[in-house]
Amino acid sequence: MDYKYTSKSVDDTLELAQNIESEKFPGMVICLNGDLGSGKTVFVKGFARALGIEDNITSPTFTIVKEYTTGEADLYHMDVYRIDESQEFGVEDYFNKDGVCIIEWAELIEDRLPEERLDINIKIVDENTRILVFKPHGIKYEELCSAVL
Repeated sequence: MDYKYTSKSVDDTLELAQNIESEKFPGMVICLNGDLGSGKTVFVKGFARALGIEDNITSPTFTIVKEYTTGEADLYHMDVYRIDESQEFGVEDYFNKDGVCIIEWAELIEDRLPEERLDINIKIVDENTRILVFKPHGIKYEELCSAVL
């Protein structure tokens, strides 16, 4: 079952991410997809803030992975926009850690993603409004969506 959320502002998206963080669990994988400027990194900022991470969160477009280890759980923030499908960068290694993985442009590496995960597709409606469509894969993610949305 898919779930839908309409964000009317950056603050709405930040709050939604914080609510999802409250349901986190070790090994959680969140896959973000959407056009440039849709709010993928905004979502990560809200999630990181809720974890207690005070670092400035920016998209790791050129570094591919940024690891944040100062919060109540480790956060592995990935941006795979510039990854060639054949390029190896050890993404699978992060899925076996106890932290949380959030992957921007995850659809580009779909065949490498774990079977159980949460896909979030973000659609731009206008300057402030975004529609987020959640597709949970697995019972833990289904329960998370039921609890938060």
